[in-house]
Amino acid sequence: MKILINLTVALLLSGNFAFAQTPEPAAGKGKISGSILDEKSQPFPFVNVLLLKAKDSTLVKGLAADDDGKFLFDQVATGKYLALVSMVGYQKNYSDVFTVDNNVVALPVFNLKTETQALNEVTVVSKKPFIEQEIDRTVVNVENSIVSAGATALEVLERAPGVTVDQQNEQLKLRGKEGVIVQIDGKQTFLSQQELITLLRNTPSDNIEKIELITNPSAKYDAAGNSGIINIKMKRNKNYGTNGNINLGGAWARFGRGNATATLNHRAGKLSSFISGGAFLNKGFNNNDIYRTIPFEDKVTIFDQRTERINKSQYYNVRAGVDYFATDKTTLGVLVSGFYSEFSNPFGQTNTRILNEDLSLQRTFRTDVYNGGKMNNISTNLNFKHQFNDKGKELTFDVDYVRYGGKKSSNLDTKYYLPGGQQDGSPETVRNNMPSDINIAVAKLDYAQPLWKGKFETGLKSSYVASDNDMVFETKADDWVLDPTRSNRFKYTENVNAAYLNYNGSITKKIKYQLGLRGEHTHSIGNSVTLSQKRDRNYINFFPSVFLSNQLDTNNVLNLSYSRRIDRPNYQSLNPFEFYLDPYTFQRGNPNLKPQYTNSFQLVHVYKSFLNTTIAYSRIKDMIADELPQQIASENKTFVTSDNLDNQDNVSLTVSFPIKVAKWWNIQTNFTGVYNHYNSVYLEEKLEIRQASWNMYAANQFTISKTWSGEISGWYNSRAFYGLYQAKPMGMLNAGLQKNIWNKKGSIRLNVNDIFWTNRFRGRAVYKDIDFHVKSQWPSRQFRLTFTYNFGNQNVKGARQRNTGSDDLQKRANGGS
Repeated sequence: MKILINLTVALLLSGNFAFAQTPEPAAGKGKISGSILDEKSQPFPFVNVLLLKAKDSTLVKGLAADDDGKFLFDQVATGKYLALVSMVGYQKNYSDVFTVDNNVVALPVFNLKTETQALNEVTVVSKKPFIEQEIDRTVVNVENSIVSAGATALEVLERAPGVTVDQQNEQLKLRGKEGVIVQIDGKQTFLSQQELITLLRNTPSDNIEKIELITNPSAKYDAAGNSGIINIKMKRNKNYGTNGNINLGGAWARFGRGNATATLNHRAGKLSSFISGGAFLNKGFNNNDIYRTIPFEDKVTIFDQRTERINKSQYYNVRAGVDYFATDKTTLGVLVSGFYSEFSNPFGQTNTRILNEDLSLQRTFRTDVYNGGKMNNISTNLNFKHQFNDKGKELTFDVDYVRYGGKKSSNLDTKYYLPGGQQDGSPETVRNNMPSDINIAVAKLDYAQPLWKGKFETGLKSSYVASDNDMVFETKADDWVLDPTRSNRFKYTENVNAAYLNYNGSITKKIKYQLGLRGEHTHSIGNSVTLSQKRDRNYINFFPSVFLSNQLDTNNVLNLSYSRRIDRPNYQSLNPFEFYLDPYTFQRGNPNLKPQYTNSFQLVHVYKSFLNTTIAYSRIKDMIADELPQQIASENKTFVTSDNLDNQDNVSLTVSFPIKVAKWWNIQTNFTGVYNHYNSVYLEEKLEIRQASWNMYAANQFTISKTWSGEISGWYNSRAFYGLYQAKPMGMLNAGLQKNIWNKKGSIRLNVNDIFWTNRFRGRAVYKDIDFHVKSQWPSRQFRLTFTYNFGNQNVKGARQRNTGSDDLQKRANGGS
């Protein structure tokens, strides 16, 4: 409690007291420095320091000590002064009177001692809302939500404004657009969309502090990602000492799942370190109904399929980092992380009826499916930061190396039956295995310094990626036999070299601007070894960005921004492999995919830091569309692939605001409306789709007593297009209850997710000869119980948040676009 009060006072002091009793004297050239120690002779940070006139003790300036307990007053006019050092719960400490005469005065060290008569109890409650709107980003405060307790990162993202989670096709969208870059602590995840969804689904929300949604990044960021950046910040500490937390959770949704995570932070002297780890065990299910018609030569064949799968997964991860503060201005850091994941479908079965146009039965078949896989990762980051002065002149350097190793496998055993139930022919048994390796190396250098009336930034970056995927497809007769027509080894290398310039300044006190230009040279080679197909691409692009901010008055801020971005095809989509789900359904890569380019405009209005309204427009050229269905009608086969569509126009409106109904009841509301227009030629026929859609999220937070609180939240997505699929509306309602125990060091949370089980996917794709209906359900309704315990000094400052050099690559590994 003392710390909360002192931090509040420190924030007030940092702004220099506007209510000082006498006007501050004219600035001079004198400086006053000093340092503060606690009772154990350790640096005491964030202590309040007041500079007083010696004559009458009136206030001249106020500030807070830094992380190392040091402080500095500069531009002090000639005169006699004394300093007062104070901290709630500690005795005040005055310096002797000293004289400033355009010189530097070094005060003796201050030693603070505990106040003998401290306050018995002071209660100040300050709770951040689940969703906050800042001028340049939206912040989702995960650790403050009861409903988010015991959930996963993916489930939390479903509640974020403007974010859509397409569970059926395993994709993330921001403001209705694909191509989202996902980072963890500023470091990208190096995963495909499918693997990223798996990672988020297996990341407990109890490890997450907040999620940042950056919809229009500047030229300083990598040009990849047309819809923006989602940055997931893990929990960190705040000062010297040791602390940590333990989270245990369990859930039930037809099957059970459990998670356990732990974090430990320590800072002493010049070293700050942390280590965190977790385990996530899950058993679930996924049911799909597919109904499709295939016309061919005046004949229509109908497939009516029901797929039921039980899935099991386990996920283990560890992250560790150390920062060494060599001097006050130089920091060296090391960050190491890794994970191991394993998944399997011990039961998977597809029952299919093949019908004639009059719905009479031709025959049936049953496919027993086993899918499994493993993946391991190790990521290392070395970083250096040097601040030349206190005015923003600094140099940072990062080197990253990331390696992924994994293997996927599947077995399909299909038996055919006549309408009468007799087996038709011999069973068809196939299997495939695909080991894969990805190696990524990145170096990044950034420099910033004050220039004229603003700040100048520049930087260089070079990245190299090498991936190797070997698809081995075999059929079984008397023994397993390699099928060379469906096996393929695909190698991919990519080198991107980039440089950027960025400058931000002000025209007047109310009008600010930022101009940026980024250039990227890309050289990539996709080599299908088996098919002897090689695709070599070499190109240069420039990406400008412009930001304008106008403080209209004390209540209104208006921001206007523009940026150009690129999305390169992911490594796996370029691989012309065929991955079979059953004898009539498969997935195929496309080696002819081109990059897509996006021009984005955004207008943001902020009223009293309360009401945030964003209007955005973007045009995507050569849009990369995933999961596009196609048919080989002569063989009754359907497959999905990726392809470039000519253009997509996207207009969105996002409104976010809190409502304080009563002292004990707050509501956070977010609304997003999206209009998409696709205009292209696909399969030699004009394709034009116009679709308006919207989604809404609302969270009700209740303070029941000093130790009890509750929350009711829900979201709704209207009818919308996902590629060629038009999805029906979907949504969910959640409720949670929390009890704080052990003087708020621990908590127990009980919540129910998707109370009425309405979060299900239903969609249909109709185009040319394609008529494809899909229904899908998964364990969305869950009952969760979570226990959290925080131990140690809860004000330990953790390792620095770092944007490493590998931010633009991870999502594309193994298939992310």
